Amino acid sequence: MHWRTEKGEAWDDIKGATAKARFRRLVQSGKARGVLAFEGDTSVGWCAYGPRVEFAKLNRAPSLACDDAERVWALPCFFIKAGHRNQGIAGKLLAFALQCLKEEGAEIAEAYPVKPKPGQAMPGAFAWTGVVSMFKQAGFQPADTKAKGKQRMRTGL
Repeated sequence: MHWRTEKGEAWDDIKGATAKARFRRLVQSGKARGVLAFEGDTSVGWCAYGPRVEFAKLNRAPSLACDDAERVWALPCFFIKAGHRNQGIAGKLLAFALQCLKEEGAEIAEAYPVKPKPGQAMPGAFAWTGVVSMFKQAGFQPADTKAKGKQRMRTGL
């Protein structure tokens, strides 16, 4: 829900119950898109996706700006439950999400991974947008040349 905050809203003011209620309404209305990973009957991960224009904060972020947002589908958020990380689950979620994007007629997939410092592992809490290496393995290429911050990456579908 972080990427869905409206102009003037602070994440700290809506996280928790407010964000959960908003998300529940999105799911019930059929407007939330995503894929889930299960171990048995337990959900251990998810990946959100959808048209970029549905993620208000992406469209307001100058560092993530693009000229063709209406053609782009975003993969802005992953979650892998502690104890299940570093097992390739996020990569499998990404692969399945890309299949779903194709089925929905998307032309361009875009992601916003963090760039780990060379030789340092990325703590799971900070990798909620994914990591560059995972997207490179899936065929994504950098869409900008910034040295810091999130790396905007794309692939055609």
